[in-house]
Amino acid sequence: MPPVTLVLSVFGIAFLYASVGFGGATGYLAVMTLFDIPIRVMASTALILNLCVSSVSFFNYYRAGHFRWELLWPFLVTSVPAAFVGGYLRLHEQVYYLLIYAVLIFVMLRMLFFSQPEDEAAPLRPLRRSVGMAVGAGIGLLSGMVGIGGGIFLSPLIILTRWGRTKQAAAVAAAFIFVNSASGLLGRVLGGNFKMDTLGLALLPAGILAAFGGAYLGANKFSGVAVRRLLGLVLTFAIGKYFWGLLG
Repeated sequence: MPPVTLVLSVFGIAFLYASVGFGGATGYLAVMTLFDIPIRVMASTALILNLCVSSVSFFNYYRAGHFRWELLWPFLVTSVPAAFVGGYLRLHEQVYYLLIYAVLIFVMLRMLFFSQPEDEAAPLRPLRRSVGMAVGAGIGLLSGMVGIGGGIFLSPLIILTRWGRTKQAAAVAAAFIFVNSASGLLGRVLGGNFKMDTLGLALLPAGILAAFGGAYLGANKFSGVAVRRLLGLVLTFAIGKYFWGLLG
């Protein structure tokens, strides 16, 4: 059985991440690094949890009427094969991570400190298919390499570019995360990078239970600004995890 502190951490992370349409992989990876868990086990467990939590989140946002298929498919069509390739590869590029987290810091500050109620009323911009497909390929490759679903990049991008409303972005991110996690997981299995043990199975109930509560509140009760600021908190956690690793 996993330590109680790890179970409680997974519960809290799943609740918070599901409320903004995410699966929580960055959070699970962050806490698992504190328990001396092998890297392959961490990445595989994070993907399994991602699949479960993102599916619950998508169900709630879809049921609340926030899902737009036309906002998903341009990203999805290229991200799925790219996530498979990323999951198959074994790459470690510190410069790449630094660039990624520099972008996340900018988005985190934008979500936390510059989100206003009038943002939700701003006119939307059309998503060009070619742009969506290029973005999907990049995020898919990255998500497969790192062991995350990629929604933590896609959702803020949709919001900041005004391709969709905050809760529409959350619904799209949840579906995107689920499909890319599945593709990345398949790539890991075929590439020999998958390793699952009883730890992941023991953590699943906590993650799924928390996801139902968080996703319901995010889709039905929280305002768009509240979801934006929760997203900022999620990004803060993900960024803190990276720099904690550097210090360690």
